[in-house]
Amino acid sequence: MLYFLCDNTFEGLLTCIFDAFYRKQFPSKIVSESAQIPLFSETFEVVTDTAKAERVLTGLKKLVSKSALEMLYICSLSEDADIETHIFNYIRKTFEEGRSMELNFADADVLTLSKMYRKVLREEERIRQFVRFQKTADGIFFAAMEPKYNVLRLCTGHFQERFADQQWIIYDVKRRFGLHYNLKKVTEITFDDPDNLLASGKLLPSQMDMDEEHFQMLWKHYFKSAAIKERTNLKLQRQFMPKRFWKYLIEKQ
Repeated sequence: MLYFLCDNTFEGLLTCIFDAFYRKQFPSKIVSESAQIPLFSETFEVVTDTAKAERVLTGLKKLVSKSALEMLYICSLSEDADIETHIFNYIRKTFEEGRSMELNFADADVLTLSKMYRKVLREEERIRQFVRFQKTADGIFFAAMEPKYNVLRLCTGHFQERFADQQWIIYDVKRRFGLHYNLKKVTEITFDDPDNLLASGKLLPSQMDMDEEHFQMLWKHYFKSAAIKERTNLKLQRQFMPKRFWKYLIEKQ
């Protein structure tokens, strides 16, 4: 079996396509550079090349719709172990057939990608719903999240438009990076010691604005008073508000 090793970026995946057609050698599977490869398997390390990726993307745009390209990119954010192989197969067959196959749901790769596409978008929607900002002592609104998929960048436009008049940081605890909006643009940031800062999902009192704890108390009181105790349905609540988010929801702390 032939394994292509790449860096888990969309540009890296497109580079895999270029190298495979150039070498006339197609991988059985595409894996990350840190993955365990079966003994006696052949490997080829793909070095991400933006020029190669751009050439593949240009060719792909001539064959598939804008929505199909968006689906491929969004699926790549799932970080699923086999997703890059499915995307590779999808693009390879598109080039070989010279036409789009996005509606061919009888194809296993198309069906898998369409399902994953919906899952990733659902996770993006949950991030937009469940982000809870806390105001820091220096006036920045901070929120920590731990999404199942790598969707934080997909949410940039939503938060930049909705909270255009305030500085904010949304931090992905799992992937150890965040987005910072400084009233002009959004940039990616990292923290030196995120484990201590985000252990509880909540800022320390010394890091909060002087009125933040008061507003959190009011929000918890509103949440409690609006609930009807006799109609509490924890199973339904966990369905619409997965428990993995509760750590970062002020009303559930």
